[in-house]
Amino acid sequence: MATTDTFDYAVVGAGLAGAATAWRLAQRGHRVAIVERDEPANDAGSSHGSARIFRYVYEDPFYTRMVQDSLAGWRELEAAHGGPLITPTGCLDHGEVRGPRRLAAVLDRAGLSHELLSPDEAAGRWPQFTFTTEVLWHPGAGVIDAQESVHAMVAAAVGHSATLLTGWPVASVAKSGAGYTLTGSDGRSLAARNVVVAAGGWLPGLLGGLDLPAGFLASLPRFHVRQETAFHFPYRERPAPDAGWPTFIHKADWIQVYGLPGGRDAGHRGQKVAEYNGGRVLPDASAQDGLIDPAHRARMVGYVRRHLPGLVPEPYAETTCLFTNTPNDDFVIDRADGITVLSPCSGHGAKFAPLLGELAADLASGAGTVPDRFRTSLKAAAR
Repeated sequence: MATTDTFDYAVVGAGLAGAATAWRLAQRGHRVAIVERDEPANDAGSSHGSARIFRYVYEDPFYTRMVQDSLAGWRELEAAHGGPLITPTGCLDHGEVRGPRRLAAVLDRAGLSHELLSPDEAAGRWPQFTFTTEVLWHPGAGVIDAQESVHAMVAAAVGHSATLLTGWPVASVAKSGAGYTLTGSDGRSLAARNVVVAAGGWLPGLLGGLDLPAGFLASLPRFHVRQETAFHFPYRERPAPDAGWPTFIHKADWIQVYGLPGGRDAGHRGQKVAEYNGGRVLPDASAQDGLIDPAHRARMVGYVRRHLPGLVPEPYAETTCLFTNTPNDDFVIDRADGITVLSPCSGHGAKFAPLLGELAADLASGAGTVPDRFRTSLKAAAR
């Protein structure tokens, strides 16, 4: 039941974060095992499907710079994949809470193309929306094909001699000699000198099985896992290929909603619309049931009827997914002994995937550092 090889690194989880880290470690010549409880980008995690937003707009310039820094990795991955993984669409940001004028100032300082429009100006260009505030348009945004991106990174890692182990749910990681023994829920085991845990919504349930110092565990933020719901609403008029719908983020005083072209997830027939952090909180991913709350469906239908006249307010497809949130929406990339914990979460991590893989690989191998704000153990030690 044991894997006899000893790997330099075992990466637990083959979602966007884990696949990116495995790719970067294998690319550097390390012997890597990718240990996935199911299949890469499976629908019990957060990296499945064809539609995630790529955008530069953040109130915090730190994250805007990180998106800019991630672009080289995306281009490298697309070249290895042999095709695009990000489809340009542009993005509209509006709403009383969203603060388009503040966001425009961030993009201006970053040298990124954008326009700030009045509600009437924006409605003249995008009559499929209803606007009540100024609108920020930034054309550099787009849609990430999450599933294909995971598969591309796994393929690149395997191309650099990484080993992919699927159907391998990790139950514990324990110190063993100069490294660690990973034990599966079925009793299988493998050995690795270092471990990177990128388990997404499964992380809270796994933390107790990781051989980590008590102080390090105490320094980690509380992870809130949510079962989110996304609805696909059909276009009233199918957009022309060169005039498709943009992505959007609308933060009003009563709701926060994002939307993007749904892609192949729902037959390219409509817009994927979801309420940000509108789902129920779970102890971890094992508690998800995939059920749609009828009251939440009605809430989103009401939103579409009120704010998206270009859509038919009747969803033709719906799904659930997982968000794993930290209290301040910052990522966690931290390390104790030979275990690196990687949780690029809070519903905005996908766009950074290649860069996050570099950062996690740097920290895990000692080749570099990560921003202090991602290392919660350093913040705890400084108190």
